[in-house]
Amino acid sequence: MTKNKTHETAINPTDFIHSFVENDSKKEDSFRLIELMQEWSGFPPKMWGPSIIGFGSYHYKYASGHQGDAPLIGFSPRKAAFSLYVYTPSEQSTPLLDKLGKYRITKGCIYIKKLSDIDLMVLEKFCMESIAYLNEHHECACHTK
Repeated sequence: MTKNKTHETAINPTDFIHSFVENDSKKEDSFRLIELMQEWSGFPPKMWGPSIIGFGSYHYKYASGHQGDAPLIGFSPRKAAFSLYVYTPSEQSTPLLDKLGKYRITKGCIYIKKLSDIDLMVLEKFCMESIAYLNEHHECACHTK
């Protein structure tokens, strides 16, 4: 069985941002996302793999037998855009997309250029919905909260 590349590491998220993010406004947005996601999740930031800042964790297991751990919510300040790992395709989340603002979405995440492009109250709803969904469907660190 292959080992997951994305796992919690001991790298300090603040050190990561200072070394990885070159743009000052993206740094500011990164620190603001850390502040918000920590508040919304109740978990401190941890690095997952080389470039994802995650909050909390859950355990997943697929029918194929593949399993692992992943952050409940998180983001990566990639060069082209922020990757937000906050979306769960639930009945409550899908209508929020119309209210979010300027973004692009794929199956696994939402991409934004900067925080000012989106409504942070809607982002909070996405985060809370994602945590609730994962809590209901997976073994999750939020069970202990």
